[in-house]
Amino acid sequence: MNLFKKLFGSNDSSSNEDRDDNSNKPNPDINSPLDEQFIYNFKKNGGKFLYCENLNEVKEQFENILEENDWFECEALCYEPKLFFLLDENKLTYGQNINPKFLLSGCENLITEEGSILFSSNQIKQKKPNDLPANIVILAKTSQIVEGKSDGLSAIRKKYLTEYPTNITTIKYFEKAKEEDFTQYGSSAKNLYLLLLEDL
Repeated sequence: MNLFKKLFGSNDSSSNEDRDDNSNKPNPDINSPLDEQFIYNFKKNGGKFLYCENLNEVKEQFENILEENDWFECEALCYEPKLFFLLDENKLTYGQNINPKFLLSGCENLITEEGSILFSSNQIKQKKPNDLPANIVILAKTSQIVEGKSDGLSAIRKKYLTEYPTNITTIKYFEKAKEEDFTQYGSSAKNLYLLLLEDL
């Protein structure tokens, strides 16, 4: 999927300059691939997108995020053992949850129609979005992109046949609204990075 690299870049697409350039791109039409529509909507919401072709690129981009924000030698919040290796490799503490600088997490799905991230108790336990750190780093796969929330809920039902997760919620806003926006009432904006790993 080198189309991602051509459209959105891979290594420095989190810079503000790139985000500004991409925000001027025309809205992809309804016949565009779901991944293209998702990335457009996600970036329009203020999310920072980094495409990764393999696990080595994930590690490299994660280190770039830590360096950009000076998050080395800080505490992180992470509930998923499969992601601990990223924290261990960078000698970050986690598990005490006293004052975490950021949340490292997976997600259930990426919702195309609104550019949002769908979570459950498997990623964020019983915390509400407002209770999570202001900074979030998500590792997701291209196969997790779905069209709408109903598709995301269907995917959860298929994935968890017996132990159905609770606290299913989405996070949609990734930067503070420039003006008062009633649609954001009650939600706190998150500084969110998405590491999207190609798996199709």
